[in-house]
Amino acid sequence: MGSLPEPIMEENYSKPPGIRFMERTKKSSLSFKTYQAIVLIVTFLAYTSYHATRKTTSIVKSALDPQSPDIGLKFPWQRHTNQSSRLSWNLKDGWVPFNGPDGTVILGELDVSFLFVYAMGMYFSGHVGDRMDLRIFLTIGMVGTGLFTALFGVGYWANVHIFYYYLIVQMMAGLFQSTGWPSVVAVVGNWFGKKKRGLIMGIWNAHTSVGNITGSLVASILLKYGWGWSMVVPGSLIAVVGVVVFLFLPVHPDSVGANKDDDEVFSPRKEGEEVTEPFLRSSDREEESAVGFIEAWKIPGVAPFALCLFFAKLVAYTFLYWLPFYISHTAIEGKYLSNEEAGNLSTLFDVGGVVGGILAGYISDRLDARAITAASFMYCAIPVLYFYRSYGHVSMTINIILMLITGVFVNGPYALITTAVSADLGTHSSLKGNSRALATVTAIIDGTGSIGAAIGPLLTGYISANSWSAVFTMLMGSAFIAGLFLTRLVVAEVGAKIQQLGSQGSSPRSRSPDLLV
Repeated sequence: MGSLPEPIMEENYSKPPGIRFMERTKKSSLSFKTYQAIVLIVTFLAYTSYHATRKTTSIVKSALDPQSPDIGLKFPWQRHTNQSSRLSWNLKDGWVPFNGPDGTVILGELDVSFLFVYAMGMYFSGHVGDRMDLRIFLTIGMVGTGLFTALFGVGYWANVHIFYYYLIVQMMAGLFQSTGWPSVVAVVGNWFGKKKRGLIMGIWNAHTSVGNITGSLVASILLKYGWGWSMVVPGSLIAVVGVVVFLFLPVHPDSVGANKDDDEVFSPRKEGEEVTEPFLRSSDREEESAVGFIEAWKIPGVAPFALCLFFAKLVAYTFLYWLPFYISHTAIEGKYLSNEEAGNLSTLFDVGGVVGGILAGYISDRLDARAITAASFMYCAIPVLYFYRSYGHVSMTINIILMLITGVFVNGPYALITTAVSADLGTHSSLKGNSRALATVTAIIDGTGSIGAAIGPLLTGYISANSWSAVFTMLMGSAFIAGLFLTRLVVAEVGAKIQQLGSQGSSPRSRSPDLLV
């Protein structure tokens, strides 16, 4: 099951050229911690660039269709503001075919098409990523993303006004974008053991917000020179970072001959009896075959966390696409903010998300309980969403505080599941040390979540036409369902904790059972 012809099964983790050059210059091998630092920095830059290029499309919408606010997914019934007229004067008449009466619908189709291809491509990318050198795979994905992001902007100079050109380019960009997340999580998972993985990945996951902010700033600055530049420059930047990945990213400790015993995360000497075997064993690696797609779904915990992320990401991406619009159409202290002010204010949600990701990772590490942490955050998000809807309009201070708290509890479990949980499950005890499942498991979990990410904003467009309270009811219901999917796992973790507490004092402290048995 999941077996492949021998030439494909063999590992092909080659040492990056940049690492070879550094070692020749130093005339000695780098330390394990140095390799870890390189991995964190390079993968952080890689996924920051992925999100930066993903954000550019939302920025250029104001140039493509100046009659509509720049809010992500848009629909014809959304009312215009005075800002629209000012944008129309500054950006002329927009760009055919997006500036017609159905321009908002067409732009929405681009977003939905991108997200669905991205979600479907995630499954394919994880399957392929576990069967080839992730450094090469990630480089191809980044260069491809840069190419199709730039081709969207080329339409500006080539005077392309055919909708299907932009649709196909966006779909191809979504396909190449799907290579990023399974690859970077798998690489980071290869280098960091479970004990500190939650906190480390929680901090590392800030690349999402940094990428969103960077993409917004770069695209906005270049927009006045022509919207094509807002796509071509970020596309070129991710291709450059892709070259950096090719030159410097060590995929696995084995690829550079690193000794895991030199690091406290893996060393039994520093953790005593509490630490189990190294995170990924290097022995008999030639005998490992990549885990199949169906086999990965059967790993205990994968299906519940994937379905949980479906609803968690539905909530998170609804805020990503609709929060600026909601703010600009909600009177705060009796005043309406402009689109620009609403967009700036909405970035505080991402700030809260960074804090939430770090907090969730730290708590889950301390408790050694991923499911309890994720479910608790999702349940806490329910009253927070209610308070933000009910009292966010009272004053700017209350709005800011509630938005930050909402970001913490909405993005915290989302960040935890897509990072530490995915890495944990990709090395579950049922795999018996097989390291060839990380990308596939990560792809399954985040790919399922990305389907929810596409559905949430789409449903919001229809529901918000009648009532924003109904939208928040949908979000609260989704958060509740997300928590319910983890119920069995939470019960298992609570039972393990009770058993562990009962055994303390009479025997040496033992490590809690592997995640989600």
